[in-house]
Amino acid sequence: MRQKKILLIIIFICLEYNSLFAKEKADIIVAKDGSGSYTDIQNAINSIPANNNKNVIILIKNGIYREQIFITKSFITLVGEDRDSTRIIYPVLRKKVNQTTMNMYKDWGTAVINIDTTVTDLTIANLTVHNNYGGLYGDHDHQFAIRGGGTRIIILNCNIIADGGDTVSLWNKKDGMYYHANCYFEGHVDFVCPRGWCYITDSKFFSHSKTAAIWHDGDGDINQKFVIRYSFFDGVPNFPLGRNHRDGQIYLLDCIFSRNMADTPIYFPKTSTTPWKWGARHYYYNCHRIGGDYDWFRDNLETASTSPNANDITAKWTFDGKWDPEGTMPAVLPEVFLLRPRTGSYKIKSDNVTLEWAPARNAISHNVYFGKNVKLEFKGNQKTNKFNPGKLEANTRYYWRIDEVTESGIIVGQTWHFTTE
Repeated sequence: MRQKKILLIIIFICLEYNSLFAKEKADIIVAKDGSGSYTDIQNAINSIPANNNKNVIILIKNGIYREQIFITKSFITLVGEDRDSTRIIYPVLRKKVNQTTMNMYKDWGTAVINIDTTVTDLTIANLTVHNNYGGLYGDHDHQFAIRGGGTRIIILNCNIIADGGDTVSLWNKKDGMYYHANCYFEGHVDFVCPRGWCYITDSKFFSHSKTAAIWHDGDGDINQKFVIRYSFFDGVPNFPLGRNHRDGQIYLLDCIFSRNMADTPIYFPKTSTTPWKWGARHYYYNCHRIGGDYDWFRDNLETASTSPNANDITAKWTFDGKWDPEGTMPAVLPEVFLLRPRTGSYKIKSDNVTLEWAPARNAISHNVYFGKNVKLEFKGNQKTNKFNPGKLEANTRYYWRIDEVTESGIIVGQTWHFTTE
């Protein structure tokens, strides 16, 4: 009788375990409490074949993971259970690692997350990465949270923090392409400093530096550019916005600067020995500072190459049509994201509107709500992530919401809005 009870308990546990995994669209689950496939992130990554060529989702359950991550394989998604409660924290100082004879490759192992130059199609989402060396030891020199080469690297809905300079350093200057959305970046000098092509949207920056917050190296190709849209910059009093030692092409559109930002244009550092061969290329559109604007960030898109219109400047445009991350975004977050039209958009053409969104990771189908007031009308359940509401009225605000249907229940989405022209 006792053996039967034990057997029934084992069967029940197995059923619950399988049920958990069936409801979760992840290939590998990491959990500190042992309820997943692995208890640490690195072993989960190591389990993926070296020749992997399809997206593998590694779901990281809530907890503090005090480990360095080394990624040498492609087509991997690291996604946290919760942005603030899934935390990868590790203290490492760049100069200490590079001065050791054991470090065969410069900067390898100098970050919390280290990405090999051969890596492509990597997504980091819904978690916090923090290099806390400066907080522990008082040294705020260069200490990467994320460092590497590779290309087509996406960071979504993350807090990326370092207690020193160069927080996010993705440095493939030949063909590196990087897309970041809805993130919080914090650090000291040059704490967001891409090489190659980079597009950032709907993010927040906090600078502890009196030297520069952002930096760009675009001297590998005259078309390389760093574009930031719909973002907010804050920092210590009189923090300068940016600089570039090498040729760089920086666009800031629809950005808000706090009153703490210094009256200092993006500049060429006196310490640089490599002059800009293509001149100063810093472009602005609809940017404003709390407390009053400075003249140097007035609208000047017409002076850029091809004089682009603000509506033309998208992620796909940034990458010269070589990559369309928003059009091919994997479903990785626990809720709907990357809505189009973007909430708050205005002057939307009333006769040509298609609502689009990146689905939640576990979505089976989508309940669509739409209307001219916050009391939305249910328009139906559908499998696709696009909805055409038909011809709309001019100069009218419309509201919409997507509720995701999953095996575990319905995830109620936020209410968004846009206004027709």
